[in-house]
Amino acid sequence: MAAWGGSKVVNRGGSMTMRNKIIYWIATLWLALGMLSTGALQLFKVRAEGAVAPPGVYGITHLGYPVYFLTILGVWKILGVVALLIPKFPLVKEWAYAGFFFAMSGAVFSHIASGDSMKENVPALLLLILTVISWYFRPADRRIVSVNQYSRGQGFGPPKTATEKPGNHAGDWRIEPHSELKI
Repeated sequence: MAAWGGSKVVNRGGSMTMRNKIIYWIATLWLALGMLSTGALQLFKVRAEGAVAPPGVYGITHLGYPVYFLTILGVWKILGVVALLIPKFPLVKEWAYAGFFFAMSGAVFSHIASGDSMKENVPALLLLILTVISWYFRPADRRIVSVNQYSRGQGFGPPKTATEKPGNHAGDWRIEPHSELKI
């Protein structure tokens, strides 16, 4: 099935269970809320003295980054939330998940490298975990098709008719051990 924007979506294993839908939406809504709120704080360059996580002006300079980095992070986070919540555009959603993963794993490592305690890592770790859970449980219409999905012999793709089964038409050939080349 073609998705809006030219990307294809894949339906792996039929419909989602109600349990998976609930897990997906809870994780996604918490992720969206966390990214939207921290993105807004970063975009407006909130000066929270002593607050290392989530980083406002004080936190970002404490970690050794320039203040303008807050604008970049804030805009990306807000755009990522929009991408996750709107229907269609599965490829854009994949990019948003990747961006969230990179930003939050970078935040975790930045806190570790600057010698912060684990309590400063909790917000970034929570958003990182929510990113992975939301990505893992996303429904079929929010996924992109794997490049190798329609490869020969993988069992994927449209159902085959009797004449399209392997070995029944001229386009299918395989080299089997101790046999001749079938054309």
